[in-house]
Amino acid sequence: MDELDLSRNLLRKIPDFIKHFVSITVLDLHSNYLEELPVSIGHLQALKALNLCNNRLTSLPSELGLLTNLHILYLGLNQLTALPGTIGNLKELQQLGLSDNLFTCVPSCLGKLKKLERLNLDRNPLLTQQMPGHKMAVAADSFYMVKESLLCEKCLDKCQTQKEKMENTEVFWN
Repeated sequence: MDELDLSRNLLRKIPDFIKHFVSITVLDLHSNYLEELPVSIGHLQALKALNLCNNRLTSLPSELGLLTNLHILYLGLNQLTALPGTIGNLKELQQLGLSDNLFTCVPSCLGKLKKLERLNLDRNPLLTQQMPGHKMAVAADSFYMVKESLLCEKCLDKCQTQKEKMENTEVFWN
């Protein structure tokens, strides 16, 4: 068995037997009532895709960083405020979905993910610097990052123009 779909099952806890599925490459647990992940999730080191969207997760175990073959990790629609630093160990991660959580800043561990191509932080209360010493929370309707190499020339030009506008505004406030 390569894939295990336990989505939409009203699960409050991941069954203990999950640790025995060491060869699965896709695990779909979206739309349950999960409040935590067991540390045994780290045993599933063959995983390439993990979907944990639409649960009730408030934190993640550091053992998630043991899933070094992971390419896709979806964590949207939870109640996360931070990621464990071990997420930086996911050297193969290409897509990370963090939309509709409670992040106030972009997690610093993401800087270690050199293969990350897409990051979705839509609808998080990201903090922005308004004036020196004052921070203002802004719900990000759209905050989606992609590698420049994946953009067409027109989109890249548009992004660079917007970045310059933001930098000029930042200089104004400092």
